[in-house]
Amino acid sequence: MKNLSREIIKRIEDIAQPVKIMHVCGSHEHTIMQHGIRSLLPSEVEVVAGPGCPVCCVPAREVDECLELVRKGVTIATFGDMLRVPGSNGSLAEAKAEGADVRVVYGVKNAVEMAQNPDQEVVFMSAGFETTAPTTASELVSGCPENFSILSCHRLIPPALQFLIESGEVNLNALIEPGHVSTIIGTHPYDIFSEKYGIPQVVAGFNPLDVLMSVYMILKQIHEGKALVQNEYQRAVREEGNLKAQKLLEEVFYIKTREWRGFPDIPDSVYEVRDEFSHYNAREKFDLHVEPSPEVAIGCICGPILRGVARPEDCNLFKEQCTPINPIGACMVSKEGTCNIAYRYGSFK
Repeated sequence: MKNLSREIIKRIEDIAQPVKIMHVCGSHEHTIMQHGIRSLLPSEVEVVAGPGCPVCCVPAREVDECLELVRKGVTIATFGDMLRVPGSNGSLAEAKAEGADVRVVYGVKNAVEMAQNPDQEVVFMSAGFETTAPTTASELVSGCPENFSILSCHRLIPPALQFLIESGEVNLNALIEPGHVSTIIGTHPYDIFSEKYGIPQVVAGFNPLDVLMSVYMILKQIHEGKALVQNEYQRAVREEGNLKAQKLLEEVFYIKTREWRGFPDIPDSVYEVRDEFSHYNAREKFDLHVEPSPEVAIGCICGPILRGVARPEDCNLFKEQCTPINPIGACMVSKEGTCNIAYRYGSFK
């Protein structure tokens, strides 16, 4: 493995040129930081992290919706990482400490099982990208208890990428696409970024060789004057993706415009429950109307970090007031968050 990594790095060095590559996956950032991949690359090859953590991307408004629900006596079930994500005035962890019924589950199925008591309303805060959305859809199609519903916080990666490209704020030249998301959606949703904007792309797996190989493949495209979508992760990702999962998503959800943490409204970027399944839509069931609100503490720069225009070390709170034990911003909460990863594995190159 060492010999192979050395060979890939040598090939990268042979064709290196100034380039800014963005990835949008917390697992990729974890691999890059844990194995010091940035330190192995030539200085002109920059790899930046984008909005790759689904927990970090949940805006304050959706946390506020959950806080409104617990005030109504509803049980909230969600992933452990979501508990400390800040809303505009507190978090689910703080609500739980004050007596609210907030429970940690491993997935939507566990939340459904919690709804066995017909007298207790249970809402699953269903965060995640296209990777986890099919599991939520599958449960709703299979039928859930009447006292169960979801608050859909599912988001789509391609619209966020288009927003970043068109904003010009990041000035990115190439993309490493997320392996997990791509197992569901395939490679075709990325075609427009190469065809319209001339951006080389590689769908990558998660071990260090995957990431190094994806960087080499991108540089090779640039060296040859090409802009393609290549699939380094062929052992798991097919061009067409998972058609059964896509069908489930289309059956249960429709796509709408909503804000992300650190972003304004991104067109067609979130999944919402279709009218046919509205009895499982907590927003409809409990008549939730929470307006967007301020979502970061003074000094926190999670927004720019999520957009790939700042690094954790640029934040005055990083490693001082903001730590994994006492996270101030969402990027420090989840183990897929850029700040959390940087805290555990050291600074960027």
